[in-house]
Amino acid sequence: MAEAVDKHQPLKGKTALITGGARRLGRAIALTLAEAGADVAITFLKSSREAQHTVIDLTSFGVRAVALRCDVTELKSVRSALKETVKELGGLDILVNNAANYETVEFEKLTLEQWDAIFASNTRGPFLVSQQAAKWLRQRQGRIINLGSLGGLRPWGSNAHYCSSKAAVHMLTKVMAKALAPEISVNCVAPGMIDMGEKSASAFMKRMATETPMRRNGKSDDVAQAVLFFATAPQFITGQILAVDGGLGL
Repeated sequence: MAEAVDKHQPLKGKTALITGGARRLGRAIALTLAEAGADVAITFLKSSREAQHTVIDLTSFGVRAVALRCDVTELKSVRSALKETVKELGGLDILVNNAANYETVEFEKLTLEQWDAIFASNTRGPFLVSQQAAKWLRQRQGRIINLGSLGGLRPWGSNAHYCSSKAAVHMLTKVMAKALAPEISVNCVAPGMIDMGEKSASAFMKRMATETPMRRNGKSDDVAQAVLFFATAPQFITGQILAVDGGLGL
């Protein structure tokens, strides 16, 4: 007989690793999974102070939490973070590939260094972490949830490298869904315009809200709840790209 699932804490007894989980969307996702009962490991690169604050907030839900410094583009760093996660929390059930960078550059001014740096963090990172995590996820019928972007579904003229890197993540999601089945399900959440409250973006965000069918921009919780959906959904759902964009991409 299947174990009874606590409706309030559907992830109780599970362990999640969120890359780039110290701040912004990664933090929101980490807190949502912790509230659902998961023990949580987050990685950070430079945001050490934010990572420690996030760990304190995660433990307030009565779960175990740990912050680990990790460069998701480097094999040694990734292996070390995964080993530490499993050692500290006992295993791995859910991997959320959230760590990524965003940049706006006019096409003709885009340098090779900028192109390579975005692909390293946004595409190489999710590939590398997933590949190295697979052996532990397989043991527990685990899940991988990638963070894509509306920019990976729709072309943005001043974001050639970013859009291309996220389109690659969407294809990687589908490839991994086939390659890692049947033990591991792999899905992707593709956020549209998510308002993180930055004053510098307020005018742009106001304009985007008027262009969005839902007449507002997304909140971090909209994305976090979509990740929670894939973390708790039937394992049979795999290889899907879920746009969380208020209809902006339609």
